[in-house]
Amino acid sequence: MTARAGGGALRVLVTGGTGFIGRHVVRALQVQGHEVTVADLLPCCDDVPVVAGDLCEPAVREAALAPGTDAVVHLAAETSVLGSVARPALVHRTNVEATAGLLERARECEVGCFVLASTNAVVGRVEGTISESLPLRPMTPYGATKAAAEMLLSGYSGAYGLRAPSLRLTNVYGPGMQRKDSFVPRLLRAAARDQGVDVYGDGKQRRDLVHVSDVARAVLSAVERWPSGPVIVGSGRSHTVNDLTQAAREVTGRAIPARHVPAQPGEMPAVEVDLSVARGLGYCPTVGLREGLASVWPEFDPDPKS
Repeated sequence: MTARAGGGALRVLVTGGTGFIGRHVVRALQVQGHEVTVADLLPCCDDVPVVAGDLCEPAVREAALAPGTDAVVHLAAETSVLGSVARPALVHRTNVEATAGLLERARECEVGCFVLASTNAVVGRVEGTISESLPLRPMTPYGATKAAAEMLLSGYSGAYGLRAPSLRLTNVYGPGMQRKDSFVPRLLRAAARDQGVDVYGDGKQRRDLVHVSDVARAVLSAVERWPSGPVIVGSGRSHTVNDLTQAAREVTGRAIPARHVPAQPGEMPAVEVDLSVARGLGYCPTVGLREGLASVWPEFDPDPKS
């Protein structure tokens, strides 16, 4: 499915649309003239209809996904890798059972496109560059639930003709992540409070960080035209945690002392991704690391310069 004949607006349901990534995705869709409805646990959007509730409940799915919907962007999920190790049953319920129910509701309503926010954790520990051709070998409950969700999408795509891109996102950061507990907001909170930050292990683990504005553009493209199957969405450039900490020092002008603590189970030592598939579909990341950190820092800075 592409945009309607004549370039008309699409009716799009965004699950998790009041969250960090969701707000940017909703805005990108609206800027292009698409009609958006959000489904999330909390009704905290002023400019878009919101169906509040748990998508594991059939009544919530029915209220959120109405006949006539053209596309679903499924962002709602439990996203903590370490949290999934502690609470695997909760993560399975949210990431697999809710996705299965939403796909079935999409089939019933004859939705043409279903975009899943997935992760490169579906391929587990990789020595070298991560690409879409690698087998699914998740090493954590979180990665396993996203691999299961991708397989559900593949089955519905094959059986019912649903166009179902799975976007394997790297580490997403950007404005609006004050409530998140990933490393970038921890760094910036430490800078704002003139405190230090804990770094797991030696800090030499490499991460691909992608700005949320680049992710939102990728989701928009996926809704409008990308084919079924996995697509890695990242920046295409990896940085060590130590390099990220130093970049945050330079952007904030704060010392941010680093205290090295034992590494945590489930963490990948390196994430290096191949963006060839995404680039072939027209995706081009535009925001570099320091520019991206500078876009986030004003939301944490307790003493912004006038």
